Amino acid sequence: MTTFGFDTTTDDVLDGRDLTDVNVVITGTSAGLGVETARALAAHGATVVGIVRDVGKARSNLDEAGATGVDLYQADLASLSSIRAFTDTFLADGHDRIDVLIANAGIMACPHGTTADGFELQFGTNHLGHFVLVNRLMPLLLAGPAARVVMLSSAGHRRSDVNLDDPGFEHTPYDAWDAYGRAKTANVLFAVELDRRLRDRGLRAAAVHPGGIPTDLGRHLTEETMNVLIETRGERHFEWKTVPQGAATTVWAGFVADPDQVGGRYCEDCAVAPVIDDANDSPGVMGYALDPDTATALWATSEELVGETFDW
Repeated sequence: MTTFGFDTTTDDVLDGRDLTDVNVVITGTSAGLGVETARALAAHGATVVGIVRDVGKARSNLDEAGATGVDLYQADLASLSSIRAFTDTFLADGHDRIDVLIANAGIMACPHGTTADGFELQFGTNHLGHFVLVNRLMPLLLAGPAARVVMLSSAGHRRSDVNLDDPGFEHTPYDAWDAYGRAKTANVLFAVELDRRLRDRGLRAAAVHPGGIPTDLGRHLTEETMNVLIETRGERHFEWKTVPQGAATTVWAGFVADPDQVGGRYCEDCAVAPVIDDANDSPGVMGYALDPDTATALWATSEELVGETFDW
């Protein structure tokens, strides 16, 4: 059996695999991990659709990476009306099923702001945007015998649990890393609850930490916020990965790992991560990010916030 780890790349994970007739949807295929994930999957025969804010930028970067044949749709995860317009269009376009949906897009440690619908920007984009998008595409995910959803989380979830009493920082001083931690914890909890609700119907969901990769995700980082990150995690946790190494755990969880192994779990370095209770331990996932009661409560809160109920 092949052993994967920190240094594994997407091509290592997919070596010898034929993904012909596998339909994949990926958010955020305009740069970094999204482009590499799309490239690797398309190179192995998958039919790949990318969902992006800027179609022109995405097409240019995909072409430069050699990711040919990737179809693109426009949607802004910071706008529920944009997400709903995209999903309505996608469903009307006659797609018969989605085998793997990768929620890759996201923002990190940005200044305080709100989405088009008034949600705190990181929670609204990283979690609520994907919550609505994934659920509205659920008919296509359930159309085949088995499907997977891979949520891109982060070791940054160790910064903070979700705060369902104050998701918008209306009563809590805003901190860019706390907001990122809340959003990334929400990504894990969404995978936990999605897997619990739909595993009996053939859908499995997992969350992954790609590692530290120098991509556009860090465009809001300043020297101050970067120093806070290093101090919080400790220097021993901050070894950069290449982009192909960073995307490896995503494709492992989505296409190679046993679904019973990764369903409802948090993965890093192409393996299921152990549960920890110390944010400075590595690797590992904080126990609060896998708490089933919190996951169920987050689902209910998310439905209330977006004004839409999803009961599959």
